[in-house]
Amino acid sequence: MNQLIEINSSEDILSAYQNTPISLLIEYHNLNKTFDDYTEAELLVGMCMDHRKHLHIPDNFSYIIRTGGANLRYSEFKVSYAISVGGIKHIALIGHNNCGMVNLVSKKGQFIDGLVNNGGWSKERAEEHFNNFAPMFEIGNAAEFVTLEANRLRNKYPNVVVAPLFYNVDNNKLYMIEE
Repeated sequence: MNQLIEINSSEDILSAYQNTPISLLIEYHNLNKTFDDYTEAELLVGMCMDHRKHLHIPDNFSYIIRTGGANLRYSEFKVSYAISVGGIKHIALIGHNNCGMVNLVSKKGQFIDGLVNNGGWSKERAEEHFNNFAPMFEIGNAAEFVTLEANRLRNKYPNVVVAPLFYNVDNNKLYMIEE
């Protein structure tokens, strides 16, 4: 079982991530570390598209890919670009509580009605769309998903340090996930 680690000081950051762009991310966001100046990105952040999350980080510090549930499976070319062309050697994957990609089946009616009412779709087309794509984007437990996704990316990019993190939308803090 994954455990969330509250970060109230730099010493709370897991040793594997000390003195890396991942620890800087947490220090900037949680500990109000004074911003340094960056001309090139140090980090790739993969995080959910949820509107309730905002990172407190300096300009030019990171590439950010926002996708439902921090699921980077369908953004691998962008990840590869950040690593190859951008020189990125660290990735922070950030899941969060109350994620809409958890238990998508419970949102099926709302999803269909929303596409009909807001998107102008037919009910049949909206239902087919949901049925075709929801299984690809359902993440189950958010903390477990980002841990599994971190492991998948570690296997795909063995020279890149990948850290699973968790954002609490209730207090706007980042937590480390002890794997």
